[in-house]
Amino acid sequence: MNVAIIIAGGSGQRMHQDIPKQFLHVDNKPIIIYTLEVFQRHPDIDAIEVVCIDGWHQVLKAYAEQYGIDKLKWITSGGDSAQESIRNGVYNLRDKCSADDIVLIHDGIRPMVDVTVISDCIEKCKMYGNGVTALPHNEHVFEAKDEISTAQYIPRDKTRCVQTPQAYGYSKLLAAYEEAYRREIGIYGACYANTMMVDLGETLYFAAGSYKNIKITTPDDIELFKAMLHSKKDTWLK
Repeated sequence: MNVAIIIAGGSGQRMHQDIPKQFLHVDNKPIIIYTLEVFQRHPDIDAIEVVCIDGWHQVLKAYAEQYGIDKLKWITSGGDSAQESIRNGVYNLRDKCSADDIVLIHDGIRPMVDVTVISDCIEKCKMYGNGVTALPHNEHVFEAKDEISTAQYIPRDKTRCVQTPQAYGYSKLLAAYEEAYRREIGIYGACYANTMMVDLGETLYFAAGSYKNIKITTPDDIELFKAMLHSKKDTWLK
């Protein structure tokens, strides 16, 4: 079984809105529904779990029913950080997933993920035990010396920009979270499943990403998402 854990536990403070950003409407549809619809349509996704901000569970259930998201099987509460929310989602599947199931972790505010990205993530996980969506950097990457300066750059061919989804075997992922929280490794700050795995000594394997797979964090991202929704590829582009 392939299970998608959709992380929608944040309050979206950087968006400066009265409601969580994952529930903001774009073209009269909540952002979280755009995300869920992609996983709903994917033939290899068997079930969906959403890690949802408290107070919005019933709203999410109503939207899922309205838009026909019948693969949504479980809703659990988020934590104080993205890492805690992922942990809650993983722990909630203890009696629902078998050891060899594949779990895909995805940000609920990445609504432009496409089926090819999800498929490659699953395939890489089958091949290597995990698959982490990633892209080459098109910009130069510099290490900050302080808030205003730098004296060191990182060669672009040595870096990758990691996105979601990220796929892991369930037994491996569950054991990793139990170990990380027991040893207090890779669980603080802006840590995520992928950074935690590396902190625990795991090797990660890249899956194909997409530059369209944006993370909606600011009002500018909303405008970019709207433009993507209404854009059509020019016929002369290959």
